[in-house]
Amino acid sequence: MKEVYRIERGISKLRDKRRNPIYSTGNVILPVLFGFIIRIQSFNELNNRIKSNDFKKLVSRKTKFPLIDTIRDTLKCINVQRLDDINVRIIKKSVENKVFRKGTVEGYRVAAIDGTKIFGSNKKSCEECIVTVKGEEDRIKLQM
Repeated sequence: MKEVYRIERGISKLRDKRRNPIYSTGNVILPVLFGFIIRIQSFNELNNRIKSNDFKKLVSRKTKFPLIDTIRDTLKCINVQRLDDINVRIIKKSVENKVFRKGTVEGYRVAAIDGTKIFGSNKKSCEECIVTVKGEEDRIKLQM
């Protein structure tokens, strides 16, 4: 993340609409990024992790993390286009570094399965996109 994709550089350029913030936008976003990486389920859990200094070994000693109220306020008014730009740069760098070869990631075929239904959609873009399995007969059709 640090050397190849330079995530910190992109995060340090993020801006939001808060006036006279105590914490930079980057310092607010960093614990959120860590939360996504380790799959934290809620802001309460993220807040507990911040308070117990779980992320201190991942950043420099000078880095101070805000509490959850500041994170919520910042996320409400952040420039989302900059986040999208960071994502696009990560993908371009991955392609440039040949991470995706012949439909694989480093030679592995990857499938994402979301079984939690926290993030989900029933919107279809094609007939093959969503398959709902209801009964034994449908399960047999799905296996074929």
